[in-house]
Amino acid sequence: MADILSQGEIDALLSALSTGEMDADELKKEESEKKIKVYDFKRALRFSKDQIRSLSRIHENFARLLTTFFSAQLRTFVQISVASVDQLPYEEFIRSIPKQTILNVFEAYPLDGRFLMEVNPNIAYSMLDRLLGGKGIAVNKVENLTEIETRIMSQLFQRTLESFTEAWSSIIEFDLVTEALEVNPQFLQMVSPNETVVVISLSTTIGETSGMINICLPHVVLEEILPKLSVHYWMQTKKKQRLPEEVVSLEKTVQSAPLVVNAELGRSEISIQDFLYLAIGDVIELNQPISKPLVVSVGGEPKYLAQPGKIKNQVAVQVTDVMEEGTGDEW
Repeated sequence: MADILSQGEIDALLSALSTGEMDADELKKEESEKKIKVYDFKRALRFSKDQIRSLSRIHENFARLLTTFFSAQLRTFVQISVASVDQLPYEEFIRSIPKQTILNVFEAYPLDGRFLMEVNPNIAYSMLDRLLGGKGIAVNKVENLTEIETRIMSQLFQRTLESFTEAWSSIIEFDLVTEALEVNPQFLQMVSPNETVVVISLSTTIGETSGMINICLPHVVLEEILPKLSVHYWMQTKKKQRLPEEVVSLEKTVQSAPLVVNAELGRSEISIQDFLYLAIGDVIELNQPISKPLVVSVGGEPKYLAQPGKIKNQVAVQVTDVMEEGTGDEW
């Protein structure tokens, strides 16, 4: 958007043109010249502004869900909000985070690749201190994490993935699995150094401790679902119509689906002692009167009434009536 000149600036410009200090032809020439914009090929912008806005909306929802989750788990004041959404090379992101930090790497099924959640040590240890009954004091001891501390933190961040999945549910149903918890970013190589990643920085306050939580999403992993991050997808209201041959094929598949049909002769209760002494020829009395029809269940649901009999020396039942809904408990 062009700058708006004040009345004083307009008067000064007109005065300079009238006195000859500025040449109108030179101004027109400068305006007509092609403007050159510098483009850094090492810092390729592979996400459109539309996609960045969609990612920002998704993670604003994620920040709200995280705030609720951590407030309940830590029982203290928690405030999380989206500070920035940037795209940059993976190598630049790794250089921008502390040398010793908390890195949660998780698989993003069904997508082919991994996501990264980097949690500032101040925030991570404030959480750990609260979980262990403390006041939420951040004591940086990343280099000598005990197995118990590592286990507690891994389980805590694993549960945050439920909120991440819920925030993305309108785009894709994720099945996220924690792969590793690292402390040194130099040993973590998720993608090539020049690969473009989008980094969502969440400004986090827990009690009196503040810090950042960074979500790193590689372009190569999100490439498959990038079309769904456009405004056209979000605003799309037209439902896809099935072709006639698809409907016919679906009906045939449903009609040929197998169903389990059971005819219950009756029920009985005996003691364990009687059960252990059962022998060939013993008779078990059922609670089903001969005068009442049998109940036939289809797929576990009572559906028909029937009477028992035989067909060619095979035990069979003959359907006599269709049960009405809500009458199954009477039999």
